[in-house]
Parts: sequence; C-alpha cells; structure tokens
Amino acid sequence: MKRLSLLLLCCLIITAGVAQEKKRKKPASPAYKEKKAKEDAKFLNKQWWLGLKAGPNWSKVGVEKSYSVIAPTNYEFDHIAKQYKNYDLVGSQATLEVTFYFKGFSFSFQPTYQHSRFLYTNSYEWTSDIETTNHVELDFEQEQKVDHAIIPLIVKYDIMGNKIRPYVQIGVYSAMLINASKSVSVKGIDNAAGGVNEFTEETINLGAKDLFAKNHWGLMGGVGLNYNLGNNVRLNFDVLYRHGMSNIVSTKNRYDSDRLSGVGDVMDDLTLDNLNISIGCLFPLRFLSSGFKTLDLK
Repeated sequence: MKRLSLLLLCCLIITAGVAQEKKRKKPASPAYKEKKAKEDAKFLNKQWWLGLKAGPNWSKVGVEKSYSVIAPTNYEFDHIAKQYKNYDLVGSQATLEVTFYFKGFSFSFQPTYQHSRFLYTNSYEWTSDIETTNHVELDFEQEQKVDHAIIPLIVKYDIMGNKIRPYVQIGVYSAMLINASKSVSVKGIDNAAGGVNEFTEETINLGAKDLFAKNHWGLMGGVGLNYNLGNNVRLNFDVLYRHGMSNIVSTKNRYDSDRLSGVGDVMDDLTLDNLNISIGCLFPLRFLSSGFKTLDLK
C-alpha cells in the first residue's frame, strides 16, 4: 500500500510539472518581435494628446497712433507723450491643449485664458508767464489689466524623437475680450505758492472693458520640449511669443470715461504682444496596453 501511494504521488508531481511547463509562454521569435515593433511604431506615428499647462507672461505694446485730451499750444506734443514700460509687469495664462501628432508634425488647438498687464506714464507741467519759479508738475502712472480668451491654431514640428523631444511651433490666434480694468495714480509738486509742496492723489480704480476692442488677432511662434516619463505621460515646457496684428483699443469709446478724461488720460491705438512661458503635462488618448512604454520606440 505504501508503494502504491508513493507511486501515485510521483505521478501527480510529474503531471503538475508537465501542465505548468505547458502554461509557460514560449519565447517570442525574432520575426514576431520585429512585427510587433513595426505595429507599435505605426501606432505611435498617429496619436492624440490632451493636457493642461500654465505660467507667467510679460506684455509689450506697440503704439499705432497717440491721443490726448490736452492739446499743447506753445510746446511740442512729445513733452506730454506717454512712456510705455514694456515687459515690466507679470501676467498669467492657463491653457487646455488638444494635439494631434502625425509623423513628427503636430496640429494643436490650445484655448487659453490670458491675463495681461502693461503700464505707461506721462507728465504735465504748468509754469507762470510772470514768475517762472511758480509752477506745478503732475506725474501720471496708468496700469492696464486685460483678460482675453485666446483661440489659437498651432503647427508644431519635433526636431528630435528621444526621451527629450524639442520642437518649434508657429500659428495664428484670435482673442476675445473678457474683462479689463485700469488704475491711475497721480503725484505732483506744487510750487505755485512759493514753496515746495509734494502731494499724492488717491488712486483711481475703475472698470475699463468698454475702452478695449472686443476682438483682435495676431501671429505666434516659439519653441518647447516634451520630456517623456516612460509611462505614456509627457511633461511639457513651452515658450511662445504672441504678436498682435490689430488694435486692442475701442476707437468708438475712447473718450467715454469722464473720470479718466478729467485727469488727462485717454487710450492710444495699441497692439499687444505677449511673451508666454508655460509648464504642463500631456496625456495620450490612445494606449497600446497598460504596460506599454513609448520612450524606447522614438
């Protein structure tokens, strides 16, 4: 009986070993590996990406035509012209990116909420014709805050295709005005009373949406890079320059603000440029499998 039991136990062990061996996968042949690599590469040549990115921006304005509520009679207009401080104030933007990639080229739709800020200053001076020591100086500083919804269409080209993938990009955009505000601060020196009297007026803060055009458009270009994490997700660093091609100021409502006209302020015809820097994350919308890694195939 003991010998029979031992024989049965040996048979069970052998049967289990054979069954386990059958379950083991046979090593893939070189032809199979080559075929799978071609299929994976073909898959990666066409991909949709979805992501979010955000960052700071700096603004520059171009003056197409200057305006003023004060008309000089005995001196040149340049003495009271506005002085714009470009790339001085920091704004921000947030972007939703939807990109279709095909063999090195990407066609990207990137709706963006953009908050821009820019500043200009100007000065006025009054001097008595009788006593030149009696004069008044007024210094104005005007800050504009403008929010736009940017609707761009962008074409990208990947320069290289490794773990770090730099690219160049160009495009065109349309901007729709969301909101705008303006603040005006006034400082001065009054020598009219015979002594030096420095003063600062209370800052004027008011909504300025009516002073800006509802829409404008422009061109854009820049560079960036994607860093492949190896788990089908990419980190993105993006530098983009937007160059405005049309007037951002409402020509119809230029003089409509009594408070601004009362302190000698009126908007010039302006174009708006922005230097944008963004970081974000992109996710593929098409996966091969849960264990698939992209970084070794490009």
